[in-house]
Amino acid sequence: MTGLRERTKRAVRAELVEVARRLFAEQGFDETTVDDIARAAGMSKRSFFRYFPVKEDVVLGEIDFMGERIAAELAARPAGEEPWAGLHAVLREWEQRIDDERQALERLQLIESSPALRARYQQKREETRGHIAQALQARSGLDAFTADLLTSAAGAALDSVARAWTRSDGRADRLALVDQAFALFTPARAAR
Repeated sequence: MTGLRERTKRAVRAELVEVARRLFAEQGFDETTVDDIARAAGMSKRSFFRYFPVKEDVVLGEIDFMGERIAAELAARPAGEEPWAGLHAVLREWEQRIDDERQALERLQLIESSPALRARYQQKREETRGHIAQALQARSGLDAFTADLLTSAAGAALDSVARAWTRSDGRADRLALVDQAFALFTPARAAR
C-alpha cells in the first residue's frame, strides 16, 4: 500500500501535468515557462522543481516508470521464448495502452513541435532502451551487443509506428502497425 506522502506527490504531479498540458495547448511548449506553470498551479517555481527536474519532464516524466515496467515484464516472459518474440509481446501490450490513452496523439504532436522536447524525449528513450537491453540480456543470455541491437531495432520499429500513427491523426490501427514493423524486422535467424 502506498503511503499518504507518495499519493499526495502523485496527485500534485498529475495536477501539474494537467495545468501544463492546458498551457502548452494555449501558448505552445516553447512559449510556456516554468514560472507560467507554477503560477497557474498556485505554487512557486522552486516547488515545481521538487516534482519535475526540467519542464520537459512534465510531458515525459512517465517514460522512466514505463521503462522499468517494460524491463520487469520482459524479465517475466517464458524462459524459452525467442528474444525478438518477447520484445514484440511486451512492447505490443504497451502500445495498446498508449493507443487506449486519450492524450497520446496530443503528446506525440507536442513532442514533434519542440526541438527541446524532442531532444529530452530521445535522451529518456535512450536510457529506457538501456534498461530494456539489460533485461533482455539477463533473461535470454544474449551478449550485450545482440541485446542492444535487438532493443534498438525494436525502438526504431516503434518510432516508425508512432510517426505513421501521428500522420494518420490517430486513425491508423496502431497494433497492426506494431505487428507489421516487428514482422519486417524479424531476425533472419534466432538470436541465441
